[in-house]
Amino acid sequence: MHVRSIFLSDIHLGTRGCQAERLLDFLHDHDSDNLFLIGDIIDFWSMNRGIHWTPAQNTVVQKILRRARHGHKVMLIPGNHDEAMREYDGVSFGDILVRCEHVHVTADGKRYLLLHGDEFDQVTRYHRWLAVIGDIGYNLLVRLNASLSRLRRLLRRPGYWSLSGYAKSRVKRAVSFIFDFEDSLIRAVRERGMDGVICGHIHSAAMRNVDGVAYVNCGDWVDSCTAIVEHHDGRLELVRAWQAVTAAVPVAVSPAPTFDNLPQPGIACGGDVIRL
Repeated sequence: MHVRSIFLSDIHLGTRGCQAERLLDFLHDHDSDNLFLIGDIIDFWSMNRGIHWTPAQNTVVQKILRRARHGHKVMLIPGNHDEAMREYDGVSFGDILVRCEHVHVTADGKRYLLLHGDEFDQVTRYHRWLAVIGDIGYNLLVRLNASLSRLRRLLRRPGYWSLSGYAKSRVKRAVSFIFDFEDSLIRAVRERGMDGVICGHIHSAAMRNVDGVAYVNCGDWVDSCTAIVEHHDGRLELVRAWQAVTAAVPVAVSPAPTFDNLPQPGIACGGDVIRL
């Protein structure tokens, strides 16, 4: 499938949790004119504690570089785990442009602010030590989830289930944090006169419209394995790694979630398409 733009975030190359094989399958099935890498692509935080670099992760880097060499527009917007790259705002490396943030205009003329989103996370900004501890705990959940996934395969249980995603959806403090993060971004985007924001950071893929402002989160490639694609008419679609490649069909914009109607994480479903 050829699309106008692909938006990826939170790949976390260099860690055991990175699901590079799933990402390679996605990139094989989706070609694009534009590729936006919206932060935490390489996890320098975790690599300081120990590097886990697989051949599949190396192939991901090679595929991205190859697309840039072949004339695709490739842009890296650093996140908190690869924040060292923010010092190179406006510099190109191997035809990949580094920008701290960017305004993307979709095919239908809508203006979206692209940024990782950690700037709106009070824990990451003001309590870095707590963020590091949380990162270690999250990585532990991801590794436990790998063991649970193997057990589910042995028991022939269908579908994909995420331990860390389940925890996020069931712990009210975590859900409240996600809501606060989203609301802060939406307010900032509205003040800047944008039509929406495309971000990452919290590993929680979402597409919703709040009073005319679109909040779009790419998710991650550690747990949920999701991406956002822009079709040639400007439609944005949330694509899951285990989802079959099919033609997008517009659907109504979902209302803002509540504690009672949060979607179950990690359960295979069709793409969410939004026209904004």
